[in-house]
Amino acid sequence: MQAGIDGDINSVTSSYISSTVAHAESEGARLLVLDMNTPGGISSSMDQIVTTLLNSRVPVVAYVAPAGARADSAGLFVAQAADVIAMAPGTNLGSAHPIDASGSNIGGDLGQKILNDAVARVRNLATLHGRNADWCEKAVRQSVNVGADQAVSLHVADLQARDLPALLTALEGRTLHRPHSGEVTLSLSGAALKDASMTLPQQLLHALIDPNVAYVLFLLAIFGLIAEVTTPGAILPGTVGVISAVLALLAFSSLPVNVAGALLMLFAFALFVADIKAPTHGILTAGGLVSLVLGSALLVDTGPVGLGINPWLIAGTSAAMVLLFAFVIRKAVRARSRPAFVGSEALVGTLGEARARLDPGGPVFVAGALWKGVATGGPIAAGTTVRVVGRQGLELSVEAVRATEAAG
Repeated sequence: MQAGIDGDINSVTSSYISSTVAHAESEGARLLVLDMNTPGGISSSMDQIVTTLLNSRVPVVAYVAPAGARADSAGLFVAQAADVIAMAPGTNLGSAHPIDASGSNIGGDLGQKILNDAVARVRNLATLHGRNADWCEKAVRQSVNVGADQAVSLHVADLQARDLPALLTALEGRTLHRPHSGEVTLSLSGAALKDASMTLPQQLLHALIDPNVAYVLFLLAIFGLIAEVTTPGAILPGTVGVISAVLALLAFSSLPVNVAGALLMLFAFALFVADIKAPTHGILTAGGLVSLVLGSALLVDTGPVGLGINPWLIAGTSAAMVLLFAFVIRKAVRARSRPAFVGSEALVGTLGEARARLDPGGPVFVAGALWKGVATGGPIAAGTTVRVVGRQGLELSVEAVRATEAAG
């Protein structure tokens, strides 16, 4: 049976691997080939996959492929949990030093505690399968990384295979020393290869759980809903906001979201809107920017070997939001500085259309509504463009507009 980890390791990945291993066991599969191409991911999901592979009744091969693929960070731990590590030419693995969600080193006693735990874990996995535990420790402490040739020579990986047929040929008759079930000799000749790739819904959910995608969806949700509230009837912003909110909640349900980060982001948008309603010469917008950046950095806590929101994405979206709200605030200030037109003055000079013959009275369509119109210069034919020259309650005094004037 063949499955794969392609992209970040998250809760969808761990659930998929768990169900795939269970399916392989129920089908009586002789071998599970796990194609790998991952930069790392969420540590809790990594732990679940490691536990699943270690307790699998079916032998597992972690195959870093195709050329250009990698098994970095959390991917190194997953690979070391497999019975066999195979690598295609042009692939690499390693770089597993613990980092926080922003990609920075974790300092202090907490950082040392996490580092020591990661070292012990990777050494145990490597030793369990007779691999180079010292090099794996260096991958955690110093983030070293090696290609396929060197990985095999250092005994970090077990073999090199250019493609799947070459891998299966190399594994035929190989005896594996499995930690929990003793020696197993692989007999793969004549075995049918069954594909167990992610289903389309799993692939879509896996893409949504990317912290960067979830972050953008969260921003779209907030902005869309704010736009709908401030401009009722626009429909499109509200629709986009609701859809984005549902997708963001779906993504966050599978990500370790920091509540403080989410609240800071909501507070930032509240400050932006407040500055539109009551301009403070940018003071609230500046506070909103600080709150938005801090909230974005804290939003997703992916763990010591995880991937957080890209700092450049945070910088770009924060700058874009500030520029957008600054533009809106400027427009609001200009609108407040204009003289207000109320009562009859608001409609005088507005063009409309006679919906029936005015002789002298009849319906006219002006400013998006039907009014009672009274012709001031003689009868006006239906369909004629008219101009409002006065208003008395709900009755508009109108005059016909010449065709050339209406076109101009």
